[in-house]
Amino acid sequence: MAAKKGGKKAAKKGGAKKGGAKKSAAKKGGAKKAAKKKGGAKRTPNPAFMRPMQPDAALSAVVGGNPMPRTEITKKLWGYIKRNGLQDAKERRMINADDKLKPVFGGKGKVSMFEMTKLVNKHIK
Repeated sequence: MAAKKGGKKAAKKGGAKKGGAKKSAAKKGGAKKAAKKKGGAKRTPNPAFMRPMQPDAALSAVVGGNPMPRTEITKKLWGYIKRNGLQDAKERRMINADDKLKPVFGGKGKVSMFEMTKLVNKHIK
């Protein structure tokens, strides 16, 4: 009886391999077609994001005082967070504020990364 069970498992495994090979081949072909379609015109950034904005005193302590686009402010803010290890280890969406970030975050000690962008927008003009 043990031989019969082993035989069924081998048959099932063999069948699964064939089916998997067919599916992966179909997926690869579809990926190539999708890549060809995307080769058109490059996407242009929204000019509103590229307009230089002036950070206030609280935010300029973290990212610098020169006017810069919102995208650059976000990059510098994330660079500061990563450099100082302020991203929560367990809950990666949360940012732990240090002394420089607390005024930016409205005095909160812990802020989600989605709430962070909303709070930072209050500090740029």
